[in-house]
Amino acid sequence: MLFDYSTLQQLWWIICSVVGALFLFLNLVQGGQTLLWQVAATDTEKALVITSLGRKWELPYTTLVLFGGALFAAFPKFYATSFGGAYWVWMLILFSFIIQAVSYEYRKKEGNLFGPRIYELFLFINGSLGILLIGAAVGTFYTGSNFTLDMYNRVTWDYTLLGVNLRGLEAAFSLFNLSMGIFLVFNARVLGALYLLNSIDFSTTPKLETRLRKQVWKSFLTALPFLLYVLICILFMKGFHVDEEGIVSLVSSKYLTNLTTQPVLLILLLAGVVLVLYGVLLGAFKKSTQGIWFSGLGTVFAGFALLCLPALNNTSFYPSKLDLQSSLTIANASSSPFTLTVMTYVALGVPFVLAYIVYVWRLMDAKKLTEEEVQEKSY
Repeated sequence: MLFDYSTLQQLWWIICSVVGALFLFLNLVQGGQTLLWQVAATDTEKALVITSLGRKWELPYTTLVLFGGALFAAFPKFYATSFGGAYWVWMLILFSFIIQAVSYEYRKKEGNLFGPRIYELFLFINGSLGILLIGAAVGTFYTGSNFTLDMYNRVTWDYTLLGVNLRGLEAAFSLFNLSMGIFLVFNARVLGALYLLNSIDFSTTPKLETRLRKQVWKSFLTALPFLLYVLICILFMKGFHVDEEGIVSLVSSKYLTNLTTQPVLLILLLAGVVLVLYGVLLGAFKKSTQGIWFSGLGTVFAGFALLCLPALNNTSFYPSKLDLQSSLTIANASSSPFTLTVMTYVALGVPFVLAYIVYVWRLMDAKKLTEEEVQEKSY
């Protein structure tokens, strides 16, 4: 065996967290979509924004599918519990990505019945509601969900509002989860604006550049209080500790303890926040177009830390608020040693796939998008 079972379980949570953090960076596409009506005053500016984002729209969708697939293969018990019981959340998230794909395909098709503005509305829904619900789902790693598991691992969800079973939508009614979602929405807007600054030639549309730089700062200021609230809560909220016998209990300042006992995560979290801020300052107040790389890397660092924090160091990553002993941990939710071992060998090829993505990205963005190019081809 390549690693012992416990190491494999932790390794695969780390791998899933890396994919999830990359997805948060690629949400720049969704963030850019929500900016469309605020920064594009003319048809030409709109075409520049949508065409630039349209070059990359497949990447976040593919990464989200990869993230879900990795969780399904490595932690099937979590996949069955969350996707099976909280299916309205996941169905709405997937639906928002489906209408995104349809919008890029049909927005400019001749004879479409809805007109381009309906498809632009679909893009806004994908970038706002879709990302908000993803943030709320991530928040449940810290706050838990209303489910129980019996001795046969059959899951029962119990959350009703006015007699209606919300099937996971209750996650959006938690202030912590909602704050996480709103922060991700506006952080995606920051990344979207910074990416557009990096990818578009503004020689004929200088006002578009000015509006984008203003949106970088406005979106960051809007995201900041929600980020601070999330971080303060994480530092002081009770967490779900798992002892050597697998018994789950509530422990004060559990996530603060996780940060202090795993300094790598603390360093990544702090470095991520600093890098995001530096990228914002470059984009908002300098003439630089390189802010996306600093804020993007910072998002990956911070996202990775926030995804690892509720799972490592003997912590339940999907706690049950109805029955603590039904909570899911890396140890009780993972696949068999054989499955994880085979997956690990397959994962050795992932760096080559990532290198290919970086290569294609560089080719596509080697030349900044111009007005003449969008007149030939736009989404």
